[in-house]
Amino acid sequence: MNIPENLRYTREHEWVSGDEVVTIGVTAFAADSLGDVVYVQLPDVGDKVTAGEVCGEIESTKSVSDLYSPVTGEVVEVNQSVVDKPETVNADPYDAGWLLRVRASSVPELLAADAYAALIQEG
Repeated sequence: MNIPENLRYTREHEWVSGDEVVTIGVTAFAADSLGDVVYVQLPDVGDKVTAGEVCGEIESTKSVSDLYSPVTGEVVEVNQSVVDKPETVNADPYDAGWLLRVRASSVPELLAADAYAALIQEG
């Protein structure tokens, strides 16, 4: 399983990159578990998001899953190409499949790559 060392992770399978403006996406583990992603609903630019609260959803051929914000702050960019081509989440979750960027006012404790790897191995 691909778990980049340079990212931080949540127990809900989101990844975070950056400090002041953070990029957020879902992990390869989440993308694989979801199956073929067919729809992505994201907050609008300017919306406020709160760490641990739902900020969107990802629909796949298997289910609809909530997307939780790993940070508190203001949405400054959404990845429109993922909205237009949701399958990008499956194909490239850590690069082209990023979901949104947030100007973070608060970043809670997140998991390092090794801790996230241990979490998903626990099942």
